[in-house]
Amino acid sequence: MSASSRTQTDPALAKALDLLARFSLFDGHNDLPFVIRKAADGDVKAYGLDRVHQEGDTDIPRLREGRVGAQVFAAFVPTSVPDPGRFTLEQIAIGLDIETLHADVFLPARRPSDIARAKKAGKIASVLSVESAVGLGGSLSPLRVWHAAGVRILTLCHNETLAWIDSATDEARHDGIADFGRAVVAECNRLGIMVDLAHASPKAQHDVLDVTRAPVLWSHSNAHALCDHPRNVTDDVLDRVKANGGVVMATFVPNFISRASHRWMSPLQRHGKTAPGLDIDAAVTERQRSEGPWPRGSIPELCAHIEYIVGRTGMAHIGIGSDFYGGPNPPDLNDASRFPHLIAELVRRGWSDAAIGRIVSGNALRVWRAVEAQARALGDEPPGVARLAAETVGRPRRKLG
Repeated sequence: MSASSRTQTDPALAKALDLLARFSLFDGHNDLPFVIRKAADGDVKAYGLDRVHQEGDTDIPRLREGRVGAQVFAAFVPTSVPDPGRFTLEQIAIGLDIETLHADVFLPARRPSDIARAKKAGKIASVLSVESAVGLGGSLSPLRVWHAAGVRILTLCHNETLAWIDSATDEARHDGIADFGRAVVAECNRLGIMVDLAHASPKAQHDVLDVTRAPVLWSHSNAHALCDHPRNVTDDVLDRVKANGGVVMATFVPNFISRASHRWMSPLQRHGKTAPGLDIDAAVTERQRSEGPWPRGSIPELCAHIEYIVGRTGMAHIGIGSDFYGGPNPPDLNDASRFPHLIAELVRRGWSDAAIGRIVSGNALRVWRAVEAQARALGDEPPGVARLAAETVGRPRRKLG
């Protein structure tokens, strides 16, 4: 069935497409640079973003079909790489290459006002993030370099605990964050980098909320109460989101949507992540032989998370962060073309036009504007002040782990 035929038979989908023509859809997290690194050694031209990649989930044709108006491209850095500082710069460079080689499609977004500018130009705004600050190497200085290169979001850690922050999917070593973690948050506030708590432990999230002077993001997380994966946001943290002004961006990862998916995968994981050394594809295939198909969640289940988060935080604190990474997704959210179908489900559930405008981009842009405003207010502070302020706020100083 063609797209036009589907809209004729599905009024909610037609309404969703109309709304996405009005509001820019801001997707808070996509790991395309890492996909390109794996598939084409980081060569964006060789990868060929202008053609459909059936083996993946993101390319220009499907971003267009999905009506994406602003896409965050994450410079993901595995914790264990030998030279994380260099790796981070290489990943940022892939994001810059996407913008340069496909300048007819992507408009580099370095300020929130660029989102509207991209829409007016018929382009997709490209927002750069770094996923895991392991590349800082114990120094705040790289943050200035990353910001100068265009980075506007920093996910503090990934699946492993770092020398200064506990990850949600690893053993805790710091009871949250150490002094350097507070320094990182303060420097992000000063520069105008949005702090992303998606991978931080609940205690680390609380610690950041204690010291940040700007709203924060959870760029790809759902509600822990509905699916008890350690990457999802617990109620005690959700109850602080409104006061902070932040946004939780609902994600498409099956194990974060579906309790059944999380439990099905649990024997193959430790702390909610793939067990070290496991061939996950082979393990999933073998488990399906004995346990049946992997239940990978659905749009209605994701909408339940969205509505739960709204119930705890209010309508001003919800967004969308797909976390497309070339891996398994829910069948009805299997690639970047499917965003309108998520919005159509919200239409069916009675969401108003204004509420949908907030979830697709309004709330994320409000956070970005607030972070930018706070950076202007802190602009006269030299970098060293950020470190000193962070070390003296909230609790006595502790040594790095």
